Amino acid sequence: MAETPEPTPIETAVASPPLAPATAPLCYVVDDDASIRHFLSLVLHGAGIDTMEFPDGSGLRTAIERRIPDLVFLNISLEAADSIESVIALGKAAFQGHVQLTSMRGAAVLDHVKNIGLQNKLNMLPVLKKPFETDAIVKILRDLNLGTPAAAASRIDLNEAINNGWIEFWYQPKIDLRKKQLAGAEAYARARHPMHGVALPGAFMPDASESSVITLSEMALTSALKAGLTFSKLGLNLRLTVNIPVNALEKMRVEDIVRSHQPQASKWAGLIIDVPEEQIVTDLALAGELATRLERCNVRLAIDDFGRGMSSLARLGEMPFAELKLDRSFVADCGSDRVNAPLCKTVIDLAHNYGRVAVAMGIEKAADAMALVSMGCDYGQGFLLGQPMPEERFISLLRQRAGANGRTLTPAGK
Repeated sequence: MAETPEPTPIETAVASPPLAPATAPLCYVVDDDASIRHFLSLVLHGAGIDTMEFPDGSGLRTAIERRIPDLVFLNISLEAADSIESVIALGKAAFQGHVQLTSMRGAAVLDHVKNIGLQNKLNMLPVLKKPFETDAIVKILRDLNLGTPAAAASRIDLNEAINNGWIEFWYQPKIDLRKKQLAGAEAYARARHPMHGVALPGAFMPDASESSVITLSEMALTSALKAGLTFSKLGLNLRLTVNIPVNALEKMRVEDIVRSHQPQASKWAGLIIDVPEEQIVTDLALAGELATRLERCNVRLAIDDFGRGMSSLARLGEMPFAELKLDRSFVADCGSDRVNAPLCKTVIDLAHNYGRVAVAMGIEKAADAMALVSMGCDYGQGFLLGQPMPEERFISLLRQRAGANGRTLTPAGK
């Protein structure tokens, strides 16, 4: 397997932070299952919402004396008395936000706790039964109009976005699936339009000129290097990933950019550049030259969206790459789909046979994450493990994790 940096246990990486600033919405997450608390915090932070986690209601009841949140996720455990006490305390504090009960308990217990909340004049949402997926949480936030608004659908000119300073880069956690630890992060471009809000690449990339794409690629590379420096100052030695097409990569002076901005840490983890599979296959000689040149400055290539062109499987050994990123269409439902499951296993085994790392993209279900672990997949990304978020949100999440003793990023529990 290719040399990769050791995953970073987040709880030992950064000093414990102060309370979150009042500018962002705040959610209290109460659940005796640490994995579910972590999962909810990942989704909420990705949506622009700060969180405070508590294993039981006593922490919540103390915290509301210092700051009233905007939303509460309150699990009803086997002992419902604690949840009832918390609901009553929220009522006495004149809590004006919303309460989202979660539980695996029967309807009678859930209705009892919910009715107590209503009697205390609380805004009680419909009970969320476990297990739940990311989409259910995102829908709740959208219905309440909390956090970052949905991405804009309007078309935006990339050159205009660059010239007006609308471009920013968001980071998505990359998780070691076996160790359940942070292993890196991938940068994604966003355009924050003054009228339309935040736009995804689909709004500004389709009609972009080559010169604009090259400029954006240089910005992405520089941003990732600067973010790496920020993370290293926090004690995190993360290998970051950026997406750059081959035609832009060929014309960029990557080595000069890396020399100007790379972190001066003694063990800099380096960078990964994602290149679409079809662009590598069409010119393997060029890809080989680029890989050799980039490796001199500790930058390696990854094959993105692998598997779309099945004919490439036979030529995998010729491709210069450090990581193989499984196409999300394979990953979806790989825990149950009779077609996708063996395809994922085949690609993962191929990556390992060539001494490379396999990365699953688009993980959205806990069952798929568990299946990928059993298949031996190395790393994973997706909304289940954390969605892309602004750099400051990403740092906020890391700091919160660091303040929780003995914890690491973990996929959602059931």
